[in-house]
Amino acid sequence: MKYNQFGRTGLFVSEICLGAMTFGGNEDAGFWKAIGQLGQAEVDGLMGRALACGVNFFDTADVYSFGQSERLLGQAFKNLGVARKDVVIATKVFGDMGPRPNDRGASRGHIMDSVQGSLERLQTDHIDLYQIHGNDSVTPIDETLRALDDLVRQGLVRYIGVSNWAAWRIAKALGVSELKGYARFETLQAYYSVAGRDLERELVPMLSEEKLGLMVWSPLAGGLLSGKFGPGAPTAEGARRTSFDFPPVDNARAWACVASMREIAKAHGVSVAQVALAWLLAKPHVMSVIIGAKTLAQLDDNLAAANLILTADEMAELDKVSALPSEYPGWMFERQGGNRRPKPYSQPNG
Repeated sequence: MKYNQFGRTGLFVSEICLGAMTFGGNEDAGFWKAIGQLGQAEVDGLMGRALACGVNFFDTADVYSFGQSERLLGQAFKNLGVARKDVVIATKVFGDMGPRPNDRGASRGHIMDSVQGSLERLQTDHIDLYQIHGNDSVTPIDETLRALDDLVRQGLVRYIGVSNWAAWRIAKALGVSELKGYARFETLQAYYSVAGRDLERELVPMLSEEKLGLMVWSPLAGGLLSGKFGPGAPTAEGARRTSFDFPPVDNARAWACVASMREIAKAHGVSVAQVALAWLLAKPHVMSVIIGAKTLAQLDDNLAAANLILTADEMAELDKVSALPSEYPGWMFERQGGNRRPKPYSQPNG
């Protein structure tokens, strides 16, 4: 397992992060039943295998099965005898946790109430990475950042991050944090896959400039890139994508990607899913890829992607078949400033 620097900090996390969205999902969990219905025994098995393979990074959220995911994750660490210092635990706040008007969002009130619940469910005295799970169009950024900074100062949270925000909003938040001396966002958790490269337009340049670590969610596009779908695929009966069609993708581009990945997978003797994950792991702007699993077989297959190295030609082929259509102002940047990329400069003779 390879370990990458956690944003600009001195912390290191495994390049594969085990996501806990499939943990829980019992009869009281509503639509989360479609994501996963794993109980404690199954969770302990998956966690044990991931830890044995070198995974030290685990991601969940309070909203996943309305707290069940956090409880199962926390209990698994206890059941497996894991030392707290040996793992990096990430969770999130923002989603609906009840019917009342303040049971959601990124307000100071909801953050302060929610962190206590997450700490209790995870059975820990601190959260390594506390993330704002979505864009709150009502709460001022200053209010959210002040609340998070207080949690860091109190020792309840060590680092803060954000998920599913626009580049301009993250940049604004970083500016506010610098101006006021608040803890700043160190990570972004965002959707990214070979079939969905939209974040390369604005978010990736911002991440590179500001030195934020990128955590990738849904690297297989909700299972679409698992090899179970598309032309030439076996039946996908029972697969999550058949009941939960998310995230949205351009199917024509996705099937072209899958066709190329089938050939590459065949050449390496691996699964299509491993090729999709290996493509992401090879990207320099990716800190960690979040995988989810319902079975040990799925987990083992995903973890094996850490050992798959695609050739330069294979990467170029996948980059080409998955390329985004050119959009403004990107095509104007290329036309006007393409020759300004860093390169050796030679003084003309004379």
